[in-house]
Amino acid sequence: MDIDTPHGPARAHISDADDPRAALVLGHGAGGSIDSADLVAAMEAALAQRVTVVRVEQPYLVAGRRSAAPAPQLDTAWEAVFDQLPLGDLPRIAGGRSSGARVACRTAAATNATAVLCLAFPVHPPGKPEKSRLAELDAVTVPVLVVQGRSDPFGMPPEAPDREVVTVTGNHSLAKSRDAVAEAVGDWFARTLD
Repeated sequence: MDIDTPHGPARAHISDADDPRAALVLGHGAGGSIDSADLVAAMEAALAQRVTVVRVEQPYLVAGRRSAAPAPQLDTAWEAVFDQLPLGDLPRIAGGRSSGARVACRTAAATNATAVLCLAFPVHPPGKPEKSRLAELDAVTVPVLVVQGRSDPFGMPPEAPDREVVTVTGNHSLAKSRDAVAEAVGDWFARTLD
């Protein structure tokens, strides 16, 4: 379904779980798509845990542009989508991969997310640890799961209260760790939602 935002239409792809107990709203990476291996693995794991999944395409992607919009536009569009999703009173978990994970963290309070799932959170640009984005992750006050490739050039976030970090084989794409991503996400949902 297309959803109007202040920056053009976003597109939400909804996969309904049987007798859902929560909803997971996932954003894509800056140059990727909603069909990346790790997002699909997270979706399948969530559905198996009776969690409805919504994969959201940001307006710039829907418009056919390749380069990501600035962070304030991404956040505003994400919040507009969250407000309009037909999910009733299901608890909503925000999440995404890379840039989408950053958006989910920055907007967690504004969207009243009950938890945040980060796949390949980019702690800093490759080779530039001084340009840390860890503050975005640290600002989240609800439970967080980060699934990170062991050799991710974007860095490794530390564990923290209410933040679990699962390291898997691979780099930033997580493409070769599909099963490990699914296992980590499924296990987290089983513990977080009970």
